[in-house]
Amino acid sequence: MPRFFVEPYQIEEVSHRIHITGGDVNHIKNVLRMQGGEELWVSGGGEKEYFCTIEEASENEILCHIQYAQTPSYELPGKIVLFQCLPKGDKMEWIIQKAVELGASEIVPVAARRCVVRLDVKKAEKKVSRWQQIAEGAAKQSRRMKVPKIHSVQSFQDALLLWEGLDVKLFPYELAQGMAKTREAFAKIQRGNTIGIFIGPEGGFEEEEVQAALAKGAQVITLGKRILRTETAGLAVLSVLMFQLEEE
Repeated sequence: MPRFFVEPYQIEEVSHRIHITGGDVNHIKNVLRMQGGEELWVSGGGEKEYFCTIEEASENEILCHIQYAQTPSYELPGKIVLFQCLPKGDKMEWIIQKAVELGASEIVPVAARRCVVRLDVKKAEKKVSRWQQIAEGAAKQSRRMKVPKIHSVQSFQDALLLWEGLDVKLFPYELAQGMAKTREAFAKIQRGNTIGIFIGPEGGFEEEEVQAALAKGAQVITLGKRILRTETAGLAVLSVLMFQLEEE
């Protein structure tokens, strides 16, 4: 069943109505071709989701009638922020889509020194807007309760400032050894923790970047004896966290 996101002010619980506006109006009317009486789910980014039927459809708004609300707890019990160094080509779109499906709360694109991709301000803004749309689409598909935020592209140093206040800071590094230490790091993570995952670019991290991350409390971990691509590494960590944090 289709799912849509609105701002909290668009939900009128007292009158049992939700107002859907913006680009979703065209999607509902002209792509899905939904009509009055058809059913859909709506989330306002909180703990509730609303089962609705379409009441009216105008040029700029879909008016929905709330049949009932529920609190399904689809979100992971913790905040996971993926710090992803910019990959080549369109890989970032795929990474964002899958990271949202696996439960990431926020995604921070990072311009590390060895990143092949270099974005000027205008290109970066356009990319981030596109990535946010992809995040919303993935959130709808995977039945998320909220749309993860895609941050503006950050320098490596600025990204470290963003992850400074997180409870857990995981830093997969191809030169790291000792799977026992990695298992120990994961075992200490608890539900409710705020967790950062810092994934390097195709060329890997420079030593200065590794030392800067360590100075900010990074836990260097290994993901095994195989070298994972940048688009694989973050998803591998997210998969482990999903199974570890998922509630019954």
